[in-house]
Amino acid sequence: MSRHVSKSPAPDGGSPPGAPRRAFRWKRLVAVLGSLATVFTVAVGGLFAWLWTGAEVSTVGRTPFDNALVIPPLADSTVEKDGTRVFDLRMQAGEKEFRDGKRTATWGFNGSYLGPTLRAERGEKVRVRVSNRLDEASSVHWHGMHLPARMDGGPHQMIAPGATWTPHWTVDQSAATLWYHPHPHGRTEEHVRRGLAGLFLLDDEKSARLPLPKRYGVDDLPVVVQDVRFDGTRLAGDRGMMQNAGFLGDRTMVNGTLNPYREVHDELIRLRLVNASTARTYAFGFPDDRDFSLIGTDGGLLERPAVTGRVQLSPGERAEIVVRVEAGERVMLRSFPQENYGGFWQQRFGGGDDSFDILELRAARQLRASPELPTALTEPELPDGDEAVRGRHFDLKLSGINGRSMDMGRVDDTVTRGTTEVWTVRNTNGMPHNFHVHDVQFRVVEVNGSAPPAALSGPKDTVFVPHGTTVKLALRFTGPADPDVPYMYHCHLLYHEDEGMMGQFVVVEKGRSAGTPPGHAGHGSGNG
Repeated sequence: MSRHVSKSPAPDGGSPPGAPRRAFRWKRLVAVLGSLATVFTVAVGGLFAWLWTGAEVSTVGRTPFDNALVIPPLADSTVEKDGTRVFDLRMQAGEKEFRDGKRTATWGFNGSYLGPTLRAERGEKVRVRVSNRLDEASSVHWHGMHLPARMDGGPHQMIAPGATWTPHWTVDQSAATLWYHPHPHGRTEEHVRRGLAGLFLLDDEKSARLPLPKRYGVDDLPVVVQDVRFDGTRLAGDRGMMQNAGFLGDRTMVNGTLNPYREVHDELIRLRLVNASTARTYAFGFPDDRDFSLIGTDGGLLERPAVTGRVQLSPGERAEIVVRVEAGERVMLRSFPQENYGGFWQQRFGGGDDSFDILELRAARQLRASPELPTALTEPELPDGDEAVRGRHFDLKLSGINGRSMDMGRVDDTVTRGTTEVWTVRNTNGMPHNFHVHDVQFRVVEVNGSAPPAALSGPKDTVFVPHGTTVKLALRFTGPADPDVPYMYHCHLLYHEDEGMMGQFVVVEKGRSAGTPPGHAGHGSGNG
C-alpha cells in the first residue's frame, strides 16, 4: 500500500523547501548589483575628476620666451591717378616652422601664415584685388569696416578657386584697428584657424595730431593673439569633451610666433590687441597688476584714456592699450582666469579658468622719453539710444538666433537707411556667446540694466555676452542701401557661427522692402 506524501506549505508560516537557496541567490544578486553600481559610480566620478582637472590649462612660467616677435609687414600698395589705393592679397597654402625642425601645413595671405597689415586713411578710395589660390572657395570679410554690403566679404561674396574678387570702397570712419578674415558659411572656423587673417589699420587727421605712440613695429605693436594645439606637425582643430564653446588650444602665439618676446626702446608702448582665436576669451593684464591705459576699442579711440588693470576680449574684439615700462625690466603680457562665464561648469570647460603667458616685453637699459598721454582723445562717432526709431530683440542660442538657424536665402531683419535702432541681445543659453554686427560701430548702452564699464564705452562691433547677460546696443545705419545683398550679425565664437548662430539684415531706403539675397555661388574674375 503506497503512502501519500504531503506537499503542503510548511506549518506556522515557515519557508517552503528550497527557499533558503533562493533567498541566498537574491542576496548575492543584490550584492553583485551593488558592487557594479559602486564600481560604476567610482568610474564616473573618476572620469569626471579627470575631465575637471584636465580642463584647466596654464602656461604661466612654464616656457622660456626666446622667439623674437614677428611684426606683420605693411602691405605694398599703389595709388592710381584718381587717388585710389590698390592692394593685392593672395589666399594660398603653405608651410610654417612654428617649432624647430617641424613644418606645419598652413594657409595665409601673401605668405605661409597670416597676412600683411593693410593701412589706409579716412577719405581714401581703396581697392583690394583678392585672388584665391586655395583648392576650395573662401571669402575675405573686412571686420569692423563700414562699406557697401556687396563689398563686405561675407558668405554671399565667395571667391572660387582660381578666381579674383576686387571690392572697392571709400574709407569713411575714424582711425581704428580692424582686421580681415574669411567668412564662408559653415567653414569660417577652419579657414581662420588654419591661418587666414590680417590687420587693416585706419588713420585720420585727429589721431595723427595726438601724441600717442604711433611708430608701427617700434612703439606701436600689433598683437594678434591665437590659441593653438599641435597634433604632431598638424594644427589640431578638434574640440575637447564638454567644450561647447568651440576649439580651445593649450598654448598661444602672437603674430604667428610661439613664446614671443619683443625688445622695446620707449617708455610708453602701444599694444593693438586682436583676439583672432576662434573660441577663446582672454583677460589681458600684467603679473604685477600694473595699471595701463585703454585708449581704443574695436572701432576707434575712446573719448579719454581709461586706466585699468584688465581688459577682456572675446573672439573678434580688439583693444588698444598703452603700458609704461621701466629701463631694463621684463614685462609679461598675460591672460588671467575669468569669472563671468555664467557658472562654474562653463568657466572650467569654456576656458574661463585658463591662464596664459602671451608676450614678453624686454625694455632696453636706456629708453627714449615718451610724451604723456593726452587727457582727451576724440569724440567717438556713436549713436545715442534716445534717437532710436525702433527696437529689436535677439535671443542667443547655439541652435540659432531667435529660434532660427542661419538661412542664406532668408532676410531676417530690414532696417531703414539713416535711422538709429536699439538692439537688445540676451543670452540664457548656459554657455558663453558674443555678438558681432557687420558694417556698423555701435554704442553699448546697458549691460544687465546698468551703464557699461569704461572698456565698453568706445566704438564696438563685437561684444561679449556670457550666460545670464543682456546688453542693449544703439546702432545707426548710414547705408548705402541695398535691398538684395545682406549684412550679417552672428556669434563670433566661430564654431557657433558655423553651426547656424547667424542672421541677415538689409539696409533699404524709407518705405522700401527687402529683396532676395543672391545665391551662394562663387565669383569669377571681376569687380564683385
